[in-house]
Amino acid sequence: MTLLVELDREEDGRWIAEISAIPGCLAYGRTREEALSRVEALALRVLADRLEHGEAVPEAITVSFVIPAAA
Repeated sequence: MTLLVELDREEDGRWIAEISAIPGCLAYGRTREEALSRVEALALRVLADRLEHGEAVPEAITVSFVIPAAA
């Protein structure tokens, strides 16, 4: 599973990271790295919850995050 992370900077300076493949998976941070770390952790929690509730195939899962290069 490869998850594309979209990063953007708000007018107030905060960073927002979003993984559109997982509805509602977005996080803010004071820095790019903080927003990225938070959204990755949230995505892993969502995937773990899906596994626990039988919503995902419980086979070996590999998760890769695709992160755009810093501008």
